[in-house]
Amino acid sequence: MDLLQLPEGCIANIVSLTTPEDACRLSLVCKIFKSAAESDSVWDRFLPPETPKILSESGESGLLAAKSKKELYLALCDKPVLINDGKLSFSLEKWSGKKCYMISARELGIIWSHIPRFWTWTSHPESRFPEVAELLEVCWLEIIGKLETRLLSPSTLYKAYLLFKFTRRANGFDHLPADVTVGLEGGEQSKQTQFLHNEGERSGWLEIELGEFFCEGEEDGLLKMRCVAKEGLNWKSGLIVQGIEVRPKRKY
Repeated sequence: MDLLQLPEGCIANIVSLTTPEDACRLSLVCKIFKSAAESDSVWDRFLPPETPKILSESGESGLLAAKSKKELYLALCDKPVLINDGKLSFSLEKWSGKKCYMISARELGIIWSHIPRFWTWTSHPESRFPEVAELLEVCWLEIIGKLETRLLSPSTLYKAYLLFKFTRRANGFDHLPADVTVGLEGGEQSKQTQFLHNEGERSGWLEIELGEFFCEGEEDGLLKMRCVAKEGLNWKSGLIVQGIEVRPKRKY
């Protein structure tokens, strides 16, 4: 049977069983596919069912007045929404619709971050959170983040990243080894990585991959992420921490 002979609603139902990326591609096939692939019934299936609740509790309920479900979807991909009293940011991965979260620096366990001699809290124009943590000096760098697994999209392979910047006075991070772990609390998998070579302040946020975690959707626990840099106990300074981001691993 010629697919073009099917009613538009039937085509829309078929498209809704694919992915946002596939829907965009199918919209290029012909006029009827374009109309079906851009319908609210398709993009409503791509939005997490708890989206209205998340937006209402975040104070961003105005987004629900978007002209279409596709417009709302793209808005959540392009601009993260702060939730949990600003402790987390929520967004969608554009090509899959999977949920992404970033844990703010304030919500991380950063050793000695409460001592003004070692860390200071300040604002940064490029951060999505009101505050970032700026390292003044430490010899032992340790950062821990935790996220409830029930928040993540099921059947999804996630990667966790530490997002940071260097200031112009950064010191002690030249290919500094770091031990990183990711996994359910009590069962983390560890590996070693390095901070990038510091050449002064850079544009954009830098990332260190902390590891991977496959969310089956049946877990009810805490995903724990940890980054420790203590080799040689050399003094380090000039690091700005925005947070730890957990986002789906992109399939190419």
